[in-house]
Amino acid sequence: MDSKQKIFRITRRQFVASSAAVLATNGFAHGANTGGALAGQPSEQGKSGEKSGPGPGRGPFRVIIDTDPGVDDALALLLAMRSPELKIEAITPVAGNVPLDLTLPNALRMVEIAGRTDIPVAAGARAPLMRRLVTATYAHGENGLGGAVFPEPTTKPVAAPAAEMIRQIVRKYPEEVTLITIGPLTNIATALNSDPELAGMVRALVMMGGSLSGGNITPAAEFNVYVDPEAARIVFQSGIPITMVGLDVTRRTSLTDEHVRTLEAAQNPVSQAAAKIGRNAINHNREHGFLVGPNMHDSLAVAGFLDPAILKLQDYYIDVETAGELTAGETLGYSPVAGDLRRRPGMEKDAAAANMPIRGSAPTLASTKTSPVLRDKFVPNTKVAVEVDSVRFFDLLIGRLSGSKQF
Repeated sequence: MDSKQKIFRITRRQFVASSAAVLATNGFAHGANTGGALAGQPSEQGKSGEKSGPGPGRGPFRVIIDTDPGVDDALALLLAMRSPELKIEAITPVAGNVPLDLTLPNALRMVEIAGRTDIPVAAGARAPLMRRLVTATYAHGENGLGGAVFPEPTTKPVAAPAAEMIRQIVRKYPEEVTLITIGPLTNIATALNSDPELAGMVRALVMMGGSLSGGNITPAAEFNVYVDPEAARIVFQSGIPITMVGLDVTRRTSLTDEHVRTLEAAQNPVSQAAAKIGRNAINHNREHGFLVGPNMHDSLAVAGFLDPAILKLQDYYIDVETAGELTAGETLGYSPVAGDLRRRPGMEKDAAAANMPIRGSAPTLASTKTSPVLRDKFVPNTKVAVEVDSVRFFDLLIGRLSGSKQF
């Protein structure tokens, strides 16, 4: 095991201890600022130079993009690098869709294609915090790009590991950096565990991950959370204002032949690369019997940050199942105005709704304990995307990648 791997491998006892330290330090310290996680909208501490109107053109916003390219990750990276609203401080690949030995060079390839070698790329975790890596080559192909082949990158990653790079940048720009996470959350959890004060310095986190409507790797779990549920739980309980862009909306973003033809018709390196990846991914899906083209999960998270009008968000308390034999990685969403526990309209601010307890598992016959109440009242920790304007999304995505849409 090399020195980089050692950074990310911890024992169960270390995981519990470090997680507790993060939670004890941060609690729900950002509770009053949860609105700052609403896509790219500035929080109350937003800088005076930021534009706050609806739609693209606001910013610039300092971001770190944590990713596991991956077909939709690759297009998300290209979209981000074509968007002047973003000041990308770093890209931090992590193992996920494919191993780090592929996600790292894939990220470097995208940086070179976009002509953005000024952006530092830092190698991240090779494995989840406590589990063996499960990949998604069945969906992304053996090389992570649907079989699309590009030259080997000549750009080199920076020396610092991803978690340390995240920590350094957030501390350099406290309350200014938004983390856009479109892969497993191992790098982010590692950074938080290494620096218990760090969560309080993160402006917001916009993630592609999770689901309130069933999974895509198991019936319960979405892939990014499934791969490292312990890391996801640390992040959700950290107190960082979170926007969760999950399968509830990303399932409505299938890439089509028409989208790819538009990209193929544009004569610029970004559009040509995106078209090549998209075409291969569509063909890969058809060969494997999928009914639709690949969903642009990760691009939607980036686009929702760029243009908040693309998504409708709703407050939830989100937690992650880590112990289930069949449900590990499931994201559980608690809300007094959704599901079977919902109250009448307009009641979400009433005391009765706020007193909704968050319960754990019922006790077994062998136990003398009562059913645990994990939270005695409802305090949202996440804004969850529940509706999407798919037309507006693809107008932004394809427009930016093809170069036809003005910034």
